[in-house]
Amino acid sequence: MRQLIAILRGIEPDEAVGVAAVLIEAGITMIEVPMNSPRPFDSIARMTGSFANDALIGAGTITDPGQVDDLVAAGGTFVVSPDCYPDVIKATKARGLKSFPGVFTATEAFTALRSGADGLKLFPAFVMGPEGLKAFKAVLPETMPLYAVGGVEADQFSTWLSAGAAGFGLGSSLYKPGARPEQIGIAARAIVSAYDDAV
Repeated sequence: MRQLIAILRGIEPDEAVGVAAVLIEAGITMIEVPMNSPRPFDSIARMTGSFANDALIGAGTITDPGQVDDLVAAGGTFVVSPDCYPDVIKATKARGLKSFPGVFTATEAFTALRSGADGLKLFPAFVMGPEGLKAFKAVLPETMPLYAVGGVEADQFSTWLSAGAAGFGLGSSLYKPGARPEQIGIAARAIVSAYDDAV
């Protein structure tokens, strides 16, 4: 599976299934609906209802452990957080979901690891840059996947992968509120092609 997470900030429930369909068709099978979207759990439930066997559907910007229960009810399978909050990580793992907390320092990264995180979200990645990631990776367990999120463009994938990134979270370069499915499909295919070339 390609390690690409589509971040659909601002998506409306009525467009969720159509957008998920074009992403999956293009080859992006990890889809995140951030909490600061309209009725996010409704969008997640609609996507999981149609594509539970075709993609991993999760929630982003989770900051409260109670939101994990709502995600489970909607059929989601992973949690992405903007920060390293052990209570959210532990609640996520207790419900059998995958946890990807946001980190930017070694202290945050190791706190996340000790709390049970499955992978780490380096955010905002563009601030640290690939050289910073190399230094960061030197102290982390080799098996811990780290996703570069925030300001990473498709033409930079190769550089980031060489620095140790496991994958990428992609927001506005892939989806903007109101975009038509065909526009999203074109962007998704270009991103997948760039990722495949880089890998």
